[in-house]
Amino acid sequence: MKKYHFLLSLSLFSLAVQAQNSNSFLLNLYGGYTFSDKVEYNNSYGYVEDGFEYGAGLEYFFINNTSVELKYNRLDTKLPLYGPMRNQLNAGDDKGAVNYILLDYTRYFDVGSQVLPYLGAGAGIAILETPQSGSGTYFAWEVKGGVKIKTASPLSINLNAYLQSMAAAVGNSYYWTYYGVIGVTDYVSTFQFGLGATLSYDFTK
Repeated sequence: MKKYHFLLSLSLFSLAVQAQNSNSFLLNLYGGYTFSDKVEYNNSYGYVEDGFEYGAGLEYFFINNTSVELKYNRLDTKLPLYGPMRNQLNAGDDKGAVNYILLDYTRYFDVGSQVLPYLGAGAGIAILETPQSGSGTYFAWEVKGGVKIKTASPLSINLNAYLQSMAAAVGNSYYWTYYGVIGVTDYVSTFQFGLGATLSYDFTK
C-alpha cells in the first residue's frame, strides 16, 4: 500500500511540476484569407464576401500543450443583399465588417519534433457592421486546426485552417395554430472557411 501511495504522490508531483513549467503567455498576431458565404432569407439572399482577416490574441498555457486564448479578429468585407428579382438592394452601399471576439481552447499534440499539430474550438460574439443599420452583436463560434512550427527563439509560426460562424435574427415568421397566431424568430447563420498564418511570441522565453 505504501508503494502505491508513493507512486501516486510521485505522479501528482510530476503533474504539478509540468503545470508550473507550462504556465506561459503568448501574443498571437493573425492574418488569413476568409472565403465568402451565401445567406438565404425568406424571399431574398445575400453574401458575406471573401476578404483578408486580421487580429491579435493572448494565449495562456495552463497545462502542457493545452491552452486557452482570448482573441479579436476583424474581416473587412462587402455585404451585398439581393431581392426576389435578383437585383441588388444596397448597390454602392454594401461595405461592412465582421468583428469576432472569441475564447478558444486549443490542444497541441507533441510528436517529438519542432512541429506540433493542433486542434481547437471557440465561442464568443460577432459584431456585424453594416452601413444601413449600424452594428449588431450575435453569437459566434469557430473550429480550427493546423501546425505550430517552433524555433529556438521566442517566436513561432502557426499555419492553420478555420471555420467561423455567426447566427443572426432576421425577422419573425407567424403561424396559425389551435391557440391562435404564434410568432417565431427566424435565424440565419454564416459559415466561412479560411486559411491563415499566425506569428506568436512567447513572453516566458
